[in-house]
Amino acid sequence: MSSAARSATTPAAYFGVLLRQWRAVRRISQLTLALDADISTRHLSCVETGRAQPSREMVLRLAEALEIPLRERNTLLLAAGYAALYRQTSLDAPEMEAARQAVDLLLKQLEPYPGIVIDRYWNTLRMNSGMRHFLGRFPICDSVKPHNGVRFVFHPKGLRPFIENWESVAARIIQRVHREVVANPSDETMKCFLEELLSYPAVPSRWGVLDVGNSPLPFLTINYTWNNSTLRWFSTLATFGSPQDVALQEMRIETFFPADEATRAALMEAR
Repeated sequence: MSSAARSATTPAAYFGVLLRQWRAVRRISQLTLALDADISTRHLSCVETGRAQPSREMVLRLAEALEIPLRERNTLLLAAGYAALYRQTSLDAPEMEAARQAVDLLLKQLEPYPGIVIDRYWNTLRMNSGMRHFLGRFPICDSVKPHNGVRFVFHPKGLRPFIENWESVAARIIQRVHREVVANPSDETMKCFLEELLSYPAVPSRWGVLDVGNSPLPFLTINYTWNNSTLRWFSTLATFGSPQDVALQEMRIETFFPADEATRAALMEAR
């Protein structure tokens, strides 16, 4: 949260500061946002400067036009003086049974390929036997808590010592975290996570800033050294469609696939 947001003395002013931040992040002009939200530019200007108190419906309409994540929509509602709308429900809750069954079925069907369910901050929520078997090759990871795939890549006692192309992989990951911070300006947890990653040994100082001019390769594998051989993997991400729960929107199912025949053969032999 910016110092301007902290110094706001009324809900309307506080909301206006956050709204301007989001509009800047999305690089949308006041006119464009007004048109997308079907309101006048005059009224939008008054909302942004705190001269007008937005209705609950207006808050949600602006959030939808700006494609703001559900977690941050709750923040906007609270800033405007309204109760949060979107719940954050554990996958183990009874009302999440259908989603839980879908996740468990998908993880099971992915085997023997490693599959893992992660939250917004890459913390592990679930994994299949393929992932447990893969991590079992690197027991050193048990010393890194909590279980977090990105932290494993950066931590000296995680997977880092076994990744042949660590610098390429870590550089791509750190830029992704940078983009998450920029795209979600009020997420202090993500900012702290970025600072943690940058604090690990031998992380280049140049990674401390977002590389807006970077033109990455279209495809990147993670190459692990194991038993005098190299295992090359790439991953895919699956998400829920049209979620109305914070946890479901932020949940990702990441699957790892062999990037070459040697890796696929090693995987099948280990079954």
